Amino acid sequence: MLEPVPNAKNVFYVNLEENLSEVASKLGLGLLPDEMEKVKSYFESEKRKPTDVELQAIDQAWSEHCCYKSSKPVLEETVFGLKSSKKVIAREDAGIMEFDDKHYYAVGLESHNHPSALDPYGGSATGIGGILRDVVCMGAQPIALIDPLFFGNLDTPREALAEGVKHPRYLMGGVVAGIRDYGNRVGIPTVAGQVAFHPKYTGNPLVNVGCVGIVEKELMIHSKAGDVGDIYILAGGRTGRDGIHGVTFASRDLDAGSDDDLGAVQLGDPITKEPLMHLCLELNEMGILTGMKDLGGGGLSCVVGELALDGGFGARVDLEKVHLKVENMPPWEIWVSESQERMMFTVTPKNVEKVLERCKAWDVEAVTIGEVIAEKRNIVNYNGVEILNLDLDFTTGGPVYKRPYNLPDYDVGEAVKLPSYPENIEEKIIDVIRQPEVASKDWVIRQYDHEVRGKTVLKPIQGPIGKEVPGDSSVIKPVDNSWKGLALTSDINPYLMEANPYHGTMSAVEEVCRNLASVGARIDSLADCLCFGNPQRPDIMGQFKASCEALRDAATSIDVPYVSGNVSLYNETADGAIPPTPVLMGIGLVDDIRKCVTSDMKKEGTIWIVGRTKEEMGASLYYRTLGIECKNVPTTDFSSFIPRMEQLIQAIENGEVVACHDISNGGLALTIIEMAMSGTGAEINLNSDLRDDIELFSESNGRWVVQVAPGFESKFEKRFDFAEKIGDVNDKIIFNKNGEQIAKLQIDKVRKEWTNPIWERLA
Repeated sequence: MLEPVPNAKNVFYVNLEENLSEVASKLGLGLLPDEMEKVKSYFESEKRKPTDVELQAIDQAWSEHCCYKSSKPVLEETVFGLKSSKKVIAREDAGIMEFDDKHYYAVGLESHNHPSALDPYGGSATGIGGILRDVVCMGAQPIALIDPLFFGNLDTPREALAEGVKHPRYLMGGVVAGIRDYGNRVGIPTVAGQVAFHPKYTGNPLVNVGCVGIVEKELMIHSKAGDVGDIYILAGGRTGRDGIHGVTFASRDLDAGSDDDLGAVQLGDPITKEPLMHLCLELNEMGILTGMKDLGGGGLSCVVGELALDGGFGARVDLEKVHLKVENMPPWEIWVSESQERMMFTVTPKNVEKVLERCKAWDVEAVTIGEVIAEKRNIVNYNGVEILNLDLDFTTGGPVYKRPYNLPDYDVGEAVKLPSYPENIEEKIIDVIRQPEVASKDWVIRQYDHEVRGKTVLKPIQGPIGKEVPGDSSVIKPVDNSWKGLALTSDINPYLMEANPYHGTMSAVEEVCRNLASVGARIDSLADCLCFGNPQRPDIMGQFKASCEALRDAATSIDVPYVSGNVSLYNETADGAIPPTPVLMGIGLVDDIRKCVTSDMKKEGTIWIVGRTKEEMGASLYYRTLGIECKNVPTTDFSSFIPRMEQLIQAIENGEVVACHDISNGGLALTIIEMAMSGTGAEINLNSDLRDDIELFSESNGRWVVQVAPGFESKFEKRFDFAEKIGDVNDKIIFNKNGEQIAKLQIDKVRKEWTNPIWERLA
């Protein structure tokens, strides 16, 4: 099967005339049988045997992670090519949008799910490292991080875990620690995110990481080589055996034997990353780079060819020049390793020495390893022997599959018969706020430095010291001499997605808009990280298609583009797939950060609700605590929502609003409580025809609780199609219905019940 290549140590010719499945197995390839046949045909046309290095390179390029072979047809029908009045400047390693006359902002969103399931600390840390590189290689200075995280139930009995599955408490602790240590050490604030729980994440947590950066327009650089003759310079960390087959590992289900793939998890090094980022930005400012790209999935095997091909060229590399962590690595390992903290530059020959001098000044290792050539091929030599020569169109094209799908039912159905009224509504409110899904995430948030660099205007927790409450969005001031700001948020409800992937996705897009509007920001762009199960199952592909159709419909309605993201499939174990989880990151623009409002209740101002409450209880937190399944999930009406959202933003800009919080998980009751835990309570009068527990806990879309500044009530009310005064401030939290008190809660007691659940399980 294997024949040594003369004069090339640890390089082999591979006989494809033998059993192709055995060949793939022996080399550890993830290529499917029909893909192996395509590879065989290619080398037959070349009239030669492949080397093991070539087969490993194709394996990386054709992984689900790299070429989107299952998702591309659906994405092309739905999300790709969407029209928007908001111009997308670039979609490369990161998306680029206009911030102001002189600056762009960069957006990246990625997942690191499989690595985090094996090694939660290393998997999450290297996720942060990768997303920082994506932003840096556009020439942008990273200014903020975001981390939407999804775990199994923290109370899962250990005996209920399948073989090889790590406990959600262990996974959550490791993931948070990895994000904390990496982000804090490189000095980039983690300002927003999400922590959600669902039993189906038990064996397969989701770790999504996003980054936003800022770059002067003339300094934006592209991820492509400049011209024939440009020199490749590899800078940063050394190449090692960590991260071998990372992208192929991420392109299959997790099982009891997945711990054997621990070597696929990269090793992060923020101490190396920090000067590397400074170096990249300095070289770009000097104008001596023709291209820059980070080494992520597939390592050298992907970055060399992608840089060249995107410029319309090919590349020739001398692999023995790559600096290594360990001796005697076989060439195929060097070529596909995903070791972290590495960047690739292309530079004109005259500027090579300048670049190497600056690398030395920053104490960053760097070496020239090859050059750009005219022919669109990757050619790799090892100690003077050619070990790889591949057509780039062939290797980067990859297979495409139109997978069969079974679409889920889009119909929301009828509301079920109302449950028995709770014997004690106060106890039910306490029960709801103690659910980990809505309980305080301070245990996570306070481990992150969300103020480093001094640019964070609104933090993830807001209000008086010691009485902070959750915010809807964080706000960053990117430019020193400007009051313009960027607002960041994320959202997805896995329970709602599980019940109805189409309407769950629509609701998520709307909630992202609501979160941004709550602080006075207008949504400007979206990033999406689409996490689903095995695409070879028609029901999973049906979920994926339904969600993508909703992404298209929602983005079209709000006139906002998707500028960045990825697809993460095969999030599945022997116990089944994760809930369909299209994680969303929203970026909004704030004209004047001085006018932003927070979610904490103030001592003066009346309390209003904007938007109508409906009996849409499907997948609601309230019904889940009662064990009730209901298909009647919340729907969206963007035609009424969009003008309502704009009017709210204008009210905030005009000083009419002192506090605002969107209504989502837990309904009106939870929204009021979260605002009031700042120490200023509220007396709320429920006025609708709905039963009071439904009015309290409905999660209907398109709603906010707004505290209106004294003297602005009339002006505020006239702005909206539906805005109603529902209460006044108080020293307690009181809910009345038709003049009768139905619940009275002490603020300190409520805060304690809300604060403790996560700490009790993890601290």
